[in-house]
Amino acid sequence: MLSNNISLDVDYVKAQFPAFSDPKSSKWSFFENAGGSYVPTNVIEHLNHFMTSTKVQPYAEFDTSAIAGDNMDQATKLFAEMINAKTDEIIIGGSTTMNMYVLSNAMSSLLKPGDEVIVTNQDHEANVGAWRRLAKHGMIIKEWQINPETAELNINDLKVLLSEKTRIVAVTHCSNIVGSINDLKSIAKLVHEYDAYIVGDGVSYAPHGFPDVKDLDVDFYAFSLYKTFGPHLGLLYGKKEILRKLPNQNHEFLEGDVPYTLNPGGPNHEELSCLIGVYEYFNNLYLHHFPGQDASTRGKIEAVNELIAKHEMEIANPLLDYINTRDDINLIGKNKISNKDRAPTIAFTMNNKSSNELSSDLVQQGIATRNDNFYAWRCLKALGIDTDDGVVRTSMVHYNTHEDVKKLIEALKDIRG
Repeated sequence: MLSNNISLDVDYVKAQFPAFSDPKSSKWSFFENAGGSYVPTNVIEHLNHFMTSTKVQPYAEFDTSAIAGDNMDQATKLFAEMINAKTDEIIIGGSTTMNMYVLSNAMSSLLKPGDEVIVTNQDHEANVGAWRRLAKHGMIIKEWQINPETAELNINDLKVLLSEKTRIVAVTHCSNIVGSINDLKSIAKLVHEYDAYIVGDGVSYAPHGFPDVKDLDVDFYAFSLYKTFGPHLGLLYGKKEILRKLPNQNHEFLEGDVPYTLNPGGPNHEELSCLIGVYEYFNNLYLHHFPGQDASTRGKIEAVNELIAKHEMEIANPLLDYINTRDDINLIGKNKISNKDRAPTIAFTMNNKSSNELSSDLVQQGIATRNDNFYAWRCLKALGIDTDDGVVRTSMVHYNTHEDVKKLIEALKDIRG
């Protein structure tokens, strides 16, 4: 569907986000998207509408309550279609960390002492800590470790760790520090050969292209909606046949009511409802770039994904190229994006200057970024980086521009370690 000569209309994109017309925000080149993205007007309008017109307990017969429930159901349905899932296969919870914690508690019922759980040291703690806690129940935790020279995971190392005792493998689709896209589909195929479950963390992947969870064939997949242009919520996908096996983590009277059984207290009503605005935004992107071309919801997402990937590669590679010329800047991960093998999440340190100092210098020049371990402290520890000082992370999404990158490069030219 996508023509090679179609490029993302960034002016159109930026016009959809009120932040870019707000003087307090517009003065910055925003490179903290991996911590949370801006939201488009569509999302804000749906949130305001819910709060002003339908802020009542949903699913009653009177009109405002019925509308509230319908909008919540519509948001769930649309997001399921966007990632090629069934409506009753997704849970909208408070955060990815909370969703993983609830899931690990439920999954412990399928395990017994001596069963093995494999985690990585490349992941954000949300997809590590929850599974490591299973050691308290007698499960054996194995760590799939990165190469300390490249910061990459090697699938051959996973093959060594897998055994007939393996029950769960938890791995990130894209590291929020390294930026590399792990081949989750191939990893899932390998894990399933051992009759084990695979849990994918898509928090750092989804902002750059909503995944097709059925194509990946993962058993569970999670990402943060506040990093995909929505409110502060987390989405968890799980295969229906597995969700049905898991014990209820919610109120007793909801026994068997999948997926509410994995969502204690239920979803946040107003924020769930405003997810309709995320769908509308992506639908508008599709209609703007492909007028007159009809497609399914997933088809539209795939077309927009390609536009986004092309744009992000074009703006990120010049920054990677520049960093590669600097002997005093230590880049983490691949030094070029090729064939969507890396996200535009670019982390680095500088010789003879702390990450805190470097981050402060960049902020002084209008670059919105920061230093931290970004909850991937195990990854930094494996790379020999001070987990308190951390790295400087410059993360982009599709509303970032060539001008943003030029400004960042010019700022870095003025800073020496």
